[in-house]
Amino acid sequence: MSKPERQLTLNLFIYPGGHHEAAWRYKDSEPQRVLDIGYYQELARRAEAAKFDAIFFADGPSLPENIRYSARLRFEPITWLTAIAAATSRIGLIGTASTTYNEPYNLARLFASLDHISNGRAGWNIVTTSDAGAAQNFGLPEHPPHGERYEKAREFLEVVTKLWDSWEDDALVADAESGVFADADKVHRIDHAGKHYRVRGPLNVARPPQGRPVYVQAGSSEDGRSFAAQHAEAIFTAHQTLASAQAFYDDIKKRAVALGRHPEHVRILPGISPFIGSTQAEADRLEEEINDLIQPAASLEQLKRMLGVDLSGYDLDAPFPRHLIDTSGPKGIASRFQLVIDIVDREQPTLRGLIKRLAGARGHWVLAGTPERIADEIQTWFETGAADGFNVMPPWLTGGFDAFVAEVVPILRKRGLFREEYSGTTLRDHYGLPRPESGYAVARRRSA
Repeated sequence: MSKPERQLTLNLFIYPGGHHEAAWRYKDSEPQRVLDIGYYQELARRAEAAKFDAIFFADGPSLPENIRYSARLRFEPITWLTAIAAATSRIGLIGTASTTYNEPYNLARLFASLDHISNGRAGWNIVTTSDAGAAQNFGLPEHPPHGERYEKAREFLEVVTKLWDSWEDDALVADAESGVFADADKVHRIDHAGKHYRVRGPLNVARPPQGRPVYVQAGSSEDGRSFAAQHAEAIFTAHQTLASAQAFYDDIKKRAVALGRHPEHVRILPGISPFIGSTQAEADRLEEEINDLIQPAASLEQLKRMLGVDLSGYDLDAPFPRHLIDTSGPKGIASRFQLVIDIVDREQPTLRGLIKRLAGARGHWVLAGTPERIADEIQTWFETGAADGFNVMPPWLTGGFDAFVAEVVPILRKRGLFREEYSGTTLRDHYGLPRPESGYAVARRRSA
């Protein structure tokens, strides 16, 4: 089979223990290693050996309330990814950082440092933070409203971009003979004065190897889509059906084109959490075996955060009480809220059934099947305008990922859908993204 020009992007989305909320209880998991950096370095090396584009680490600036039953603690992402960078050489390194609970200068410096340390492999998953409890960890009386968070995020990204551009590519001279370390004319104060931020600059780190780390975004609300179409170079999204994924894909690509962007420079990457068995029955048994480890109290707490309704007193085996859900409130614009409501309206599950649907990957696509079926579904989504690739979300670690690499990846390669070897060294190379020129260098050239 001839190799097609377009190939899948595959990231390993690492979650402590695995993405199923009961993964840490599964017999083949290693929950005692969730704070062992060697555990994550091993996973990253396995993903790199499989030629994955990147590893991705989610984060939030607060501790979820269901820690009693779920493995929700985690390392700070930049520290974690820096340790991963030292143990790998090619795989991309994507970390989450909030525009609501960080300062632009510090964050620009952190990601520029990671990009230098990794020789150009950093990506920033830009979030505004949905957890209202985070506000109390930062001395704020309440969590800012959805629209305000996105307004602030746009200015935050503008400042960070200016800071990464504040050193032109050839500003660092290091010429011992002349005694010139840096060309001061090519190091710029940004003098940003906006509604939310006042930042002088320049950054005290030279321009990152990629020019800027890859911009990643995960929101699918109207504000999130608008932000992503304008800024994101990769979009992490959650969909339960092919039709939903196709509609989102088409919408984002059209928005990007309308803004003058190349559609291939916006990689759309849904999550997939595969239970893999040699037969369909075996895969189904594996999924049910892990589902049987669910603690309903933890699942109901997660559902409460998603929907804003406490369902702890309701019969788990009765139909889901749809009448209790208010879709007109502020949660109604949140993408994950709408995804859950869509499941309820489409499938009309019991409360227990909905808990099981969400336990696998918090609303991402959970698929049980043979390696061939998993590969078939991936190919269908890839070739019918639903995805440019996937965030692979193993239900448990490390076995769930090992099975995907050993059994699904070879099928994708045989079909010419996924690389045999890396063709570049940076995350931008892997994603097929251009390296942006410094805005200050562009202005200098135009004025010359």
